[in-house]
Amino acid sequence: MGDEKHDGKVPLVEKTKVKVLYETETSLQLDTKAAYPNAGSNSIYSAILSRNEAVKDAKRLKTFLELRDKYVEKNVMFEDPLFPADDSSLFYSRKPSMKIEWKRPSEICENPQFIIDGANRTDICQGELGDCWLLAAIACLTLNEKLLYRVIPPDQSFTENYAGIFHFQFWRYGEWIDVVVDDRIPTCNNQLVFTKSFRKNEFWSALLEKAYAKLHGSYEALKGGNTLEAMEDFTGGVTEYFELSDDPTELYKIMKNALERGSLMGCSIDVCSESELESRTEQGLVRGHAYSIISLEECDEVSKDTRIRLIRLRNPWGFVLWKGPWSANSKEWSTISAADRENLKKQTIEASEFWMSFADFKKNFTKLEMCNLTPDTLQGDERNTWTVSVHEGRWVRGSSAGGCRNFPDTFWTNPQYRLQLYEEDDDPDDEQVACTVVVALMQKGRRMQRHQGAKFLTIGFSIYEVMCGQNQHLQKDFFLYTASKAKCKTYINLREVTERFCLPPGEYVIIPTTFKPHEEGEFILRVFSEKQNKKQKEKPIVFVSDRALASKEIEHDTIRGEKRKKPKRKLLQPEETEEEKQFRAIYQQIAGDDMQICANELKTILKNVLSKHNDIKSEGFSLETCRSMIALMDTDGTGKLNLQEFKHLWKKIKDWQLIFKRYDKDKNWSISSFEMRNAVNDAGFQLNRQLYDIIAMRYADERLNIDFDSYICCFVRLEGMFRAFNAFDKDGDGIIKLNVLEWLQLTMYS
Repeated sequence: MGDEKHDGKVPLVEKTKVKVLYETETSLQLDTKAAYPNAGSNSIYSAILSRNEAVKDAKRLKTFLELRDKYVEKNVMFEDPLFPADDSSLFYSRKPSMKIEWKRPSEICENPQFIIDGANRTDICQGELGDCWLLAAIACLTLNEKLLYRVIPPDQSFTENYAGIFHFQFWRYGEWIDVVVDDRIPTCNNQLVFTKSFRKNEFWSALLEKAYAKLHGSYEALKGGNTLEAMEDFTGGVTEYFELSDDPTELYKIMKNALERGSLMGCSIDVCSESELESRTEQGLVRGHAYSIISLEECDEVSKDTRIRLIRLRNPWGFVLWKGPWSANSKEWSTISAADRENLKKQTIEASEFWMSFADFKKNFTKLEMCNLTPDTLQGDERNTWTVSVHEGRWVRGSSAGGCRNFPDTFWTNPQYRLQLYEEDDDPDDEQVACTVVVALMQKGRRMQRHQGAKFLTIGFSIYEVMCGQNQHLQKDFFLYTASKAKCKTYINLREVTERFCLPPGEYVIIPTTFKPHEEGEFILRVFSEKQNKKQKEKPIVFVSDRALASKEIEHDTIRGEKRKKPKRKLLQPEETEEEKQFRAIYQQIAGDDMQICANELKTILKNVLSKHNDIKSEGFSLETCRSMIALMDTDGTGKLNLQEFKHLWKKIKDWQLIFKRYDKDKNWSISSFEMRNAVNDAGFQLNRQLYDIIAMRYADERLNIDFDSYICCFVRLEGMFRAFNAFDKDGDGIIKLNVLEWLQLTMYS
């Protein structure tokens, strides 16, 4: 399954579906829509950025208890410096028309309380911000006390140990984090502008919304979203997305089991354009608006020997707009027994909740969002034991952002993660041997980057079966002639795409991608399996020694200064070629009496030599590249090159030039940054994915091309760093230990 020739075979064509969703963003009045046509993120590896941590404020962030006790002792009210009470915390694009004042609860009402009689869904009424998706998730959260008080630590109040500081906890890309806020809340005319409780003196929901806004940079960053996103941040669970027009068999049973197991669920009606947002159906439902799913019930119809399935929904606005069957005073209530009628109406604890038949639910709504606390199949009665593998990665423009299978020239450059499935599921009724796997691909940080114009990328993934022990990065030909074993149903612009598969035991590779190439972003890939799976870590950098490169390089032992064994008989020195005579003459003319050349002189010599070679179309090398060349070939530490060193350099340039021409398809003396991976491999360097990304970021131009000068500069530095590493690797085990001065020696002269 490698990249062997496929004579006579026609490349496979796989269709990739794509769906673009408009986020549920309905608000009552406030419109803070920003227009950023060039969405994207400025992605740079944290490994690179870590070298600059010293310039940042390195003070340790204190815990909530440390801060609270400090301010209680000082009798001073906490003011959060990281989320100040000013416009920067409200918006990033358009200032609200109303006059905003930040006030503490004690300035808004008498006897403020954090939670009154337990936190429940009656405490969540949407304000003038389009975050119905968030409030729908909070309403679902209140149905499970254990989950609720994981997010909202209950030991907080406006009386005991009060210092104007509160905290909330959210699951964030694989870990739980604590978000601390002060209790200054946006108001207008002494009324809360955003989320509020129907009780004027209860503030947990308003403060939870503020903490979530801080997590994403501003209140405006919460405008528009999908309920799944917040559900996952509240639970760390696994999300699933259902198109109700194509609902699975026994959807009612799946949803019923999900609610019983604590799953959170929401629903909405898709819109085809932004003009449809906030528009209403004939029966009063709002398009593009998020609703919470509270419960499911079955009742006996009085006049028929049948049972009717009902679903209870909640509108985050705090009131009901539904005018269809099973609305408050509809005739359908008379078709069930008085006991069932009383039971259902008793469950409807607030004016924002309403019932409809399950059939009407499937007919009116288009999207069901579900967040499961575990990836259980939900159809069965028993919970399974799941293991999870977590991978973090990124798509880098010009290197590993290859796009979906529709783009075969770059698809193969995407990150690749190997998965080994060895134990099949314990299902005695299943005749086929299979392993159940849930793959969840989540993009990171996009909402926080909204002020930079970032939007959710359209993402998805494919799974390919590979031969046992095949650990190399799969190349273009593999994907051209091999069909995927499984893939996500649709590429979609959600934060997370999740699919469930049953795969035979074996080895696989998962390819997470954006729909289009060249789109940058970070992601986290989670793979859940019912039995133990083995994730194969990416191979570390293989530091290839000079001897391993000998087949492509010339007389490395001479360059390294190693002594050769004396030959038994004298060998005749080969005569100089015409080419060698030419650049000897040029060299002697420029080198001067010491027969040594510096970087400036090397630049001049190479320009003269290149001008005499029609097969190398180059105007010469930059001064910086010439300095790197000298560092590579300088064997005596003079900072200059002698004639012999120059000869070796020229041989190396010609060898690398042959590789360059192999990938310079249009003969314009530049190669695609995606092809640079193959060129590097052909030269004998074995690198990992992160280094290929770094090469693309460092050497590619804005059109994702690498010119000949940058190409040679890259190879010179790669070989120089390998040699320097080998010089420190005394025992040859591929590990070196350096002090700071040795590290500087390794990196400065390269």
